[in-house]
Amino acid sequence: MSERVKSPKNHSAEDSKNASREGAPTNAVKEAKAGAALPALGISGMLRWAWTQLTSMRTALFLLLLLAVAAVPGSLFPQRPANPSVVTQYIKDNPDYGKILDALQLYDVYSSAWFSAIYILLFVSLIGCVVPRAIAHYKAMRSQPPRTPKRLSRLPEYGTLVVPAEAGIPASDAIEDAAALLKKRGYRVEVRHDDGARPSLGAERGFLKEVGNLVFHTSLIGVLVSVAVGGLFGYSGQRILVEGDTFVNTLVGYDQFNPGTNFQSSQLQPYSIQLDKFQATFDRESQGKFGQPIDFTAEVTTKENPGAPAQKEVLKVNEPVTLGGTSIYLTGNGYAPVITVRDGAGNVAMQGPVVAKLQGDNYYSSVVIKVPDAKPDQLGFAGFFLPTAFVTDDGISFSGDPELINPQLSLNSYYGDLGLDSGAPQNVFELDVKDLTPLNARDLKAGGITLAPGSTYTLPDGKGSISFDGVKKYVGVDIHHNPGQLSALIFALLAVAGLVVSLYVNRRRVWVRTGTHVDGRTMVEYGLLARGEDHRLAGEAVAVRGLLSRKWNLDSDASDGGSGTSGFDGAGQPSSTPSPAGSAEPKKDR
Repeated sequence: MSERVKSPKNHSAEDSKNASREGAPTNAVKEAKAGAALPALGISGMLRWAWTQLTSMRTALFLLLLLAVAAVPGSLFPQRPANPSVVTQYIKDNPDYGKILDALQLYDVYSSAWFSAIYILLFVSLIGCVVPRAIAHYKAMRSQPPRTPKRLSRLPEYGTLVVPAEAGIPASDAIEDAAALLKKRGYRVEVRHDDGARPSLGAERGFLKEVGNLVFHTSLIGVLVSVAVGGLFGYSGQRILVEGDTFVNTLVGYDQFNPGTNFQSSQLQPYSIQLDKFQATFDRESQGKFGQPIDFTAEVTTKENPGAPAQKEVLKVNEPVTLGGTSIYLTGNGYAPVITVRDGAGNVAMQGPVVAKLQGDNYYSSVVIKVPDAKPDQLGFAGFFLPTAFVTDDGISFSGDPELINPQLSLNSYYGDLGLDSGAPQNVFELDVKDLTPLNARDLKAGGITLAPGSTYTLPDGKGSISFDGVKKYVGVDIHHNPGQLSALIFALLAVAGLVVSLYVNRRRVWVRTGTHVDGRTMVEYGLLARGEDHRLAGEAVAVRGLLSRKWNLDSDASDGGSGTSGFDGAGQPSSTPSPAGSAEPKKDR
């Protein structure tokens, strides 16, 4: 048998012809692409593109992360709304870059232009994400389930059931039974009798998943709004109250005040609170924690306004008193020695309780007394207060118990210019002695000052005297007004609830198709599909199968014995191949 073989020459000629035929369209396409002129995007097109980018979920997550990063400088640098004097001192101490940071608004982070821009963009992005999704979800809830697929066997979960002819259940009744069962299981069902001899139904449930998603994102917007309202119109402050003192809610009544960005003094309701008595309870039983405080109770008298009746209330740790839209928290306590200072002329230059700042165990406290009204020289005192004084063999005093058992006041005295007349702010708990002349100290001939309640010490050089009249107790209170606090809590709880719903509810669809076999049996096939990943879809298929089997008194565990015997062909049509009556075959068995 002869065989014709093409010569290399013939091969080359044929390849050239094929290359020319195939290359011509390719070159034409390339030339067309090269010569094509793209239409101008225009201003409206650019705006649409920018809006699409801004309202994407990726941008919203990026802005949320950027907002968290932008808040970091607020904890690294002192903030002017909280303490302007600290910011001023920080700029003086760092003249090389302090002013640069101020120009970048790093001392006013939360009211800066760049932080506000991120905040506003995040608002717009979230709203732009939520609103279209809410509209689309509403339309999906109003629409009917998708049409029944022609080949249910292609779905992830698929099974068949065969109802024997003697059961007397036609295809139309079988599909109605299936619809009723799925409705009881929470599905939204549409029965399709228009399919003729093979009626079907489409069922869908799990719309709460997207509702939870929308609630979560909407709640995030609510939290952001609540935080913004609190930052704009809220305020906070601190005040130390000695027993017998009264605090009135006015600007001058605060020791420290932190207003919101849009705070107005008219927001302050003029309520009052008076500290009647403070009681601290200490551990007197355990060996390891003997003397440790275990309870604090402040008895106070409050008035909602000057004309309101007085109310007796109790202020405790984590049990605030609410007045005028503010919450008053008990945050600290200590002792306040009552001091009387007379100047060189014998006049009372200062009299009253002096707050002692806690420094160590058993209420060991530092004391600073400034007497700018003393004549002829201003006086200053610095030392410590001991509720229960013990003295070691070396002459060192320490506090052995937090109770007032043996109070003692130990001080050094100074005279000179205290610097208060210059107008520069000073810390009331610190005494700058660099421009003062010492009168009393351990290393001086006069020695230090040691006072017990009721005693008086005469200062050297005729500078006056100091008396220790007694001891009172004081408390420190934090006062907070946050108009967005309650709404922030509500939205946070809603966000958690929405997140839980979106995680645990699954969007599922079920289709059922019935038909009548030539021998009178009713053939049923069903398929399930999940939107997204659903590891519980197989369990749902088993549950649906069990409901249908029990409804028609079938053995749900019986199998047809293999593929091709279920009574359905590849397209889902009832086949002529017989199968055992009452049999059932899930997809996993086949």
